[in-house]
This record gives sequence, structure tokens and C-alpha cells, in this order.
Amino acid sequence: QVQLVESGGGSVQVGGSLRLSCATSGFSDRRGRMAWFRQAPGKEREGVAGVSGGGSTSYSDSVKGRFSISKDNNKSTLYLQMNSLKPEDTATYYCAAGKPGLWNLLRESDYSYWGQGTQVTVAS
Repeated sequence: QVQLVESGGGSVQVGGSLRLSCATSGFSDRRGRMAWFRQAPGKEREGVAGVSGGGSTSYSDSVKGRFSISKDNNKSTLYLQMNSLKPEDTATYYCAAGKPGLWNLLRESDYSYWGQGTQVTVAS
């Protein structure tokens, strides 16, 4: 059984930083893609950052240059370093794991496993 558990969310001031973590268990396919999605109240869920099994990354335009996705295969943990946070980054952030591949890393339909989410609030 695959489990994804996010942590590291919280409240931060504009311009601050947070690092989200996603501990995984049962997801043994190291070729699989992983990603961070987010959903703000009243909005659709959107892909923020994705990483392929080989380490290729993809970012949404809204976070490019501010967020960084990484993974530690030994610890089975996915990270999202978020810097220069803005009020529009306020959302529930979800970790996701899915099928192998290099392309469309932010396409929601390619992900089969999801965490429960962690809240990030950026106060102005």
C-alpha cells in the first residue's frame, strides 16, 4: 500500500521560506514521477513542481525561480523548498506519485497516489 505523508506547512510572512517534505512508503518504482500540487480555496488544483525518476524537473511559471523540488531516494522523501513566498502561494499543498516518464510532469492525470495535504499560509 502506497502512502504519502506531507509535513512542513505553516504560516509565514511575505518573502519568507518554507520547506515541505513528503515521506513515502510502498512506492517502490524509482522510475516513477513525483510532484507537488496545490489548491487554493475556490480554485482548481494546479501542478507546482515535478521531478522524473531520473531527476528532470518542471515548474509552473508562477513558482519558477522561487521553488525547488528535490528527492532523497535513500530516505524515500520528496521535498519542496519555497522561497520568496507571496500571498498567492497560500494553498493546501499535496504530494503525488505516479507513472514513469519525462514529459508533462505537472499533468494531474499521470499521478495515482496522493497525500492528505499540508496547509501553507503566507501573510501580507
